[in-house]
Amino acid sequence: MPETQTSQPSPSEKKPVARHIGDDGAMRDFGRNLMDTPRSFRDSMIRHGKPTSDRARSQTVFTNFFLHVLPVRTHLHSIKLTTTFGLGVATLVLFIILCVTGVLLMVYYKPSVDQAYASMLDIIHVVPTGRLIRNVHRWSAHAMVFCVILHMARAFYTSAYKPPRQFNWVIGMALFAVTLGLSFTGYLLPWDQLAFWAVTIGANIAQSPQELTDAIGITQYFDPGRMQKELLLGAHYVGQEALIRFYVLHVMVLPIVTSILIAVHMWRIRKDGGFARPSAADMGVSDATPSMPATGGDSRGGESTGLLKTYGLMGLMKGKTPAVNLELRNTIMTWPNVMYVIGAVAMVTTLAMLLLGVLADAPLSEMANPAVPENPAKAPWYFLGLQELVSYSAFMGGVGIPAIVLLGLMLVPYLDREREDVGVWFSGREGRRIAVISAIFATIATVGMLAFTVRFGWLRNWEATARVPQIVITVLNPGTIFVALFAAWSVLVVRRKQSTRMGAIALFTCFLVSFAILTYFATVHRGPNWDFFWSQSDWPVH
Repeated sequence: MPETQTSQPSPSEKKPVARHIGDDGAMRDFGRNLMDTPRSFRDSMIRHGKPTSDRARSQTVFTNFFLHVLPVRTHLHSIKLTTTFGLGVATLVLFIILCVTGVLLMVYYKPSVDQAYASMLDIIHVVPTGRLIRNVHRWSAHAMVFCVILHMARAFYTSAYKPPRQFNWVIGMALFAVTLGLSFTGYLLPWDQLAFWAVTIGANIAQSPQELTDAIGITQYFDPGRMQKELLLGAHYVGQEALIRFYVLHVMVLPIVTSILIAVHMWRIRKDGGFARPSAADMGVSDATPSMPATGGDSRGGESTGLLKTYGLMGLMKGKTPAVNLELRNTIMTWPNVMYVIGAVAMVTTLAMLLLGVLADAPLSEMANPAVPENPAKAPWYFLGLQELVSYSAFMGGVGIPAIVLLGLMLVPYLDREREDVGVWFSGREGRRIAVISAIFATIATVGMLAFTVRFGWLRNWEATARVPQIVITVLNPGTIFVALFAAWSVLVVRRKQSTRMGAIALFTCFLVSFAILTYFATVHRGPNWDFFWSQSDWPVH
């Protein structure tokens, strides 16, 4: 009979050897593990070591939750100051600052009409660093609106809405609207006199469609204005229901929506090939892929040919996206090079907000009193241009014209389909000339109209138009005249230059300049009863 061969047990089948009572090896292992816990925790959380090569840097971006929305490599043109001026990063940093300071303020704020104002006083005078936190929060909110407007203008003037970036432009418009909503809902929370009456004006603007339905006699059947006001305030007046609604919108609903839109916006930037850049950014770069040194002779048995071109799988694929056929020679690793740029912008933005918080206190007037109207009751600066138009027609100034402008901006990528070199400011010299001429035209038109209304008033102030129907007063006002003039100017530019891009530049410039002038005019020259004054020192003394 053949011998039977006994098989050795596998390592997994081996039984653990029992330690003697005097053996302290397990305790030594436990001590080493305890001392090594911080490093082990770090390695388990950050699943990449210190980047020592391009491959390691790529893995850093791929495996990091916060970095994976960025490309592995970034074009050198994208980190130039004049490409973006850091406006996108600054806006994101401001949003993060607002979230952090907002959470700290929530700890002490009480969303009640009886306690809100007292809690604001406690934050300012009792809570350690409360005044600084509130100041930083307030100025960051204003700075975020300002940066979003500049960011939108930068993207427009560099044609960053061209294919394949059309939908991302729409997302940017949505972010602009949500940013204004965040600022407006937070404005009521201090429950002071200025905020209370500014929000009252906003609620009346929401009700302004009633102006149109009254003019055509259908209010008793269809009243969207009343529905909008009640939906916003939860009642017919600004009270506890309105404060709770604004509080929930400001601290939960709108921040969540903003976070989602920002994430999608950044993701689409990466998927659309990064920031828009002109073809000149890649001039002088050959079509050849960087080669690797040869390691031996050629296939014919001769001497080495020196360099052999190699291809990866992705190099054999075809496509039409901006990432196809791009040379790596003009790019740098995102980690850590681009992170240095992002960090620098973040530090400058944070420092600026801290300095503003230290040097300038956020305004806080007396406690809200529904029985004593604020005169003048002015909205935040970013709504003052609309408030000027609302003084002529609440519906067209507060609802109609903003809706037309926002919808028009969203449609820009789908109406202007000219193929051109994107990433070039104003699309070249001709675009700069059109922008300058349009700015001059908009300045003359806006200042002229304001001077006319200050000197002579408008339809409802004239005796000869006392019997003019309300529908005419609603439709025919300085705001609609601005829209008609600017639209006609844009059409003229399109016909003269045979370019929809030039027409878009003309129209956008007109609205931007008009918005700036109206904001300045309402801020500086409007006083009690919304009358014109050269300066606040000329206001009547009560």
